[in-house]
Amino acid sequence: MMRLELVKRPQRSALFSILSPFIAFLLTLVAGAVMFALIGVNPLAAFRVYFIEPLSQVWQLHELAIKAAPLILIGVGLSVCYRANVWNIGAEGQFILGGIAGSIIPVLFPNFESPIVLPLMLLMGMVGGAAYAAIPALLKVRFNTNEILTSLMLVYIAQLFLDWLVRGPWKDPKGFNFPQTVQFNDSAILPAIWPQSGDAHWGFVFALVAAVALWLVMGRTIAGFEIRVLGSAPRAGRFAGFSLNRMIVSVFCLSGALAGLAGISVVSGEINQLQPVISPGYGFTAIIVAFLGRLNPLGIVAAGIVLALTYLGGEAAQTALGVSDKVARVFQGMLLFFVLGCDTLINYRIRLAGGGAAVSAKDAAPLAEPEEAH
Repeated sequence: MMRLELVKRPQRSALFSILSPFIAFLLTLVAGAVMFALIGVNPLAAFRVYFIEPLSQVWQLHELAIKAAPLILIGVGLSVCYRANVWNIGAEGQFILGGIAGSIIPVLFPNFESPIVLPLMLLMGMVGGAAYAAIPALLKVRFNTNEILTSLMLVYIAQLFLDWLVRGPWKDPKGFNFPQTVQFNDSAILPAIWPQSGDAHWGFVFALVAAVALWLVMGRTIAGFEIRVLGSAPRAGRFAGFSLNRMIVSVFCLSGALAGLAGISVVSGEINQLQPVISPGYGFTAIIVAFLGRLNPLGIVAAGIVLALTYLGGEAAQTALGVSDKVARVFQGMLLFFVLGCDTLINYRIRLAGGGAAVSAKDAAPLAEPEEAH
């Protein structure tokens, strides 16, 4: 019986490693054109509405920055986890807990107005996200649980907890029975960067600062070197005296803190209250952002802007073309598929093998290399 096998390449192509995101994006456009044609929409007209019209006005550029900010913040945090070979899939839940924790002051103390309110909210949002991310990290360290499953399952707990809060103890008594909290007072609202030209708030500045800071940490510090070594060669890291368990907890908490900062930035800068849904899926989309940016914080800035454009384009396509709001999700899913597919083919070659065929020594060597466990 014939089967397909993946054989590890002895050396990955440096050229295709650089071109991989661009190839993936081009393949996404081709697949998207086929999708639009199948639903009876002119692909060229669809791409114009999807990618060009959202950039035609100054206020739309502000909207692009608003959408990109949480994607970049979450993406750079996830990139550190993934460079460490730690798989945090629950950034969506950490985003929500950050939004909840940061909203404690304006919801429970609505009349408290002070210059320290907003800094406290941002700090509490980061602490809430980090604390929630610490749960799968500690379970991984203590019981060797699969962090993919635990972090993902905690997303649904966070969503249900938020829904319970806004329909129960935190519901605005003067809100005509709508599931929402009280509106934040002025001192609890994240201000716009340029109020006279648009609504882009300081969350975008936080995202840029975080990206530059983590780029420096990962490339220029001992902590970054430790993360890279333990992620690529755990045994060598242990021989060097690095603590794998400490690193797992640290990168999870860092990722959760940035997701929590993104959560309270969105709640404070855009919504100005808690509602049953505060995220259109930023935590999951940021996974695509991290890989499209090649796990490089500066590359993630560009990738975050591209993925933010898919949100704006999806909204524009609903109005102009009458397509479903799921189109943006389809684009994002196809992009992740092609990014991962291109990366796989850079690292492995496909071989057609027979069921009883012997494997040559040359081909067997890469397959026989044991993988390092956490």
